[in-house]
Amino acid sequence: MFDELLQATDEGDVSALCLLDLTAAFDIVNHDLMLLKLERQFSLRGIVLKWFQLYPCDRIFQVVYNGSMSYTVHVTCSVPQGSVLGPRLFVMYTADLEEKADEHGINYHAFADDTQLNERCRCDDTPTAVGKLEHRVTDINHWMSAHHLKQNTEKTELLWSGSKYSLSKLDGRGPAIKFGSDTIEPSGHVRILGVIMSSDLSLEKHVSAVSATCFFHPR
Repeated sequence: MFDELLQATDEGDVSALCLLDLTAAFDIVNHDLMLLKLERQFSLRGIVLKWFQLYPCDRIFQVVYNGSMSYTVHVTCSVPQGSVLGPRLFVMYTADLEEKADEHGINYHAFADDTQLNERCRCDDTPTAVGKLEHRVTDINHWMSAHHLKQNTEKTELLWSGSKYSLSKLDGRGPAIKFGSDTIEPSGHVRILGVIMSSDLSLEKHVSAVSATCFFHPR
């Protein structure tokens, strides 16, 4: 994704990078829909599908506090977090999101429940890029609702990247995008999988953050 942004910058374009956030993504995966996808989309049948059914389904949990045990709660959705198979099941559950991104011609990247959309354009054509992103995010929201998932607009972020010269032609940090009744204002930098990415793609903020952490530990 960083390479795509650099290529766009080298060719004089600016890029709108939208970072989507899901509310409790792993906790609300619908088991019936997941098994249906595994069967129809990934052709898992018979005993193999039964293995996958036995892993997340029919789970229960209880809490022990101060010597007392709570009543039994049956887990009707979710994939186990902290496991090897949990994130993979979530990726398979959301696999057709990439196909929807291809329909709109927007670059799509995902790592487990971290999803990024990237649209590049000329400096004087940002309204077109904003329109594409807004349409794409709305389409994703409809897909999420149909799959019992929910986007968190409060944590959804937007970053306009490019050269300092190209960014100087934008109004402030760039135009915002509308998401339903909410407006996502662009930021000067965002954190993606632990990497701090600035609008000018310099990585100076990331280097400073890593250096600060390194100095903290020797002290």
